[in-house]
Amino acid sequence: MEFNASQLMEAKRQIDSTLHKLRETVKTLEAKENPNRYKSQITLAKRRIEAFEISAALIEREVNKPSIH
Repeated sequence: MEFNASQLMEAKRQIDSTLHKLRETVKTLEAKENPNRYKSQITLAKRRIEAFEISAALIEREVNKPSIH
C-alpha cells in the first residue's frame, strides 16, 4: 500500500498521542499501592508501547526517505 506524507504524519500524530496515554497508564498503575496486582495490565501496556514506538520510527523513516523521481 502507498500512503502520502500527510497520511503518514497523521498516523504518527495518533500513535504519539496513544503512546503518551499508555505511558501515563503505566505510571499510574506502577504507582498504585499494590502494583503487582496490575502486573498483566502493566506488561500489556509496555508491550503496546514498544509496538507503537516501532511503528512511529518506521513512519518517521518513511517520511524522511529521499524521494527518487
